[in-house]
Amino acid sequence: MNEQPSKIYLLPNLMTAGNLFCGFTATLKILEGALLQASNPDAAGDLFHTAIWFVLGAFVFDFLDGRIARLGGHETTFGREFDSLADIVSFGLAPALMVYRVVLQEFPRACWVIAFIYLMCGALRLARFNSATAKSNGGSQQNTFTGFPIPAAAGLIASITLFLLWLAEGEHRLGNWRFVLPPLLLFLSFMMFSRFQYPSFKAVNWKTKKSIPRFLIIILILIFTVLNYEWMPAVLFLAYLLYGFLRPWLSRDWRREIEEEIGEEPGEEAAEQVR
Repeated sequence: MNEQPSKIYLLPNLMTAGNLFCGFTATLKILEGALLQASNPDAAGDLFHTAIWFVLGAFVFDFLDGRIARLGGHETTFGREFDSLADIVSFGLAPALMVYRVVLQEFPRACWVIAFIYLMCGALRLARFNSATAKSNGGSQQNTFTGFPIPAAAGLIASITLFLLWLAEGEHRLGNWRFVLPPLLLFLSFMMFSRFQYPSFKAVNWKTKKSIPRFLIIILILIFTVLNYEWMPAVLFLAYLLYGFLRPWLSRDWRREIEEEIGEEPGEEAAEQVR
């Protein structure tokens, strides 16, 4: 009996391929910077700076692939596995290697341990998520993540590194502030396996409804982020990290206001599914 060839959906998997490309390129830039770090620190700093942008670019592609798949009803097991393989390169290997080369090389006995702990926790986080999804046979769309998601962890590391470079006023050297990154790497390793709940925003798509004031606020935040790209991404990722700590103390109404993703009330959506 001949095995039927697997079919994949082009557009969402192209976004995942873009994620993988950004992660691979970021890794190459970090390795190139490592070779120049001793002889030409300024050129190495430029390469590390470029790697940061590729990590943030991978985050954008990762955000888009799931939305496009859900918009077309094309969520597949293949797409989920492909996405995780791309994530471990873009959000596991690249950030760990970047912090290793920028900071941890000064600690020869501990440098690879901290970077590896982050990479291992990221891989375990992705494996746990895929395992849980497989057990539920795809399950219903989850509105929250348990633990800090690895794309957000990588985005936080990259954006804070970008902020530290901006504080250095273009010198491409982080100074003593670079020692913030190793504890952050370990803390995020713990947070990926914590029990804190984070909104997934998986239901955000072209059909998402918002009032005009909320729409204007979102547009203003996006414009402000573009105009202040040196530090505003770090603020957004930090706000998302802190939200997990504050969420249990927020009222249900507050959580619904912050995490509201679709125009229908949950009860109305459930009623439609029953029908």
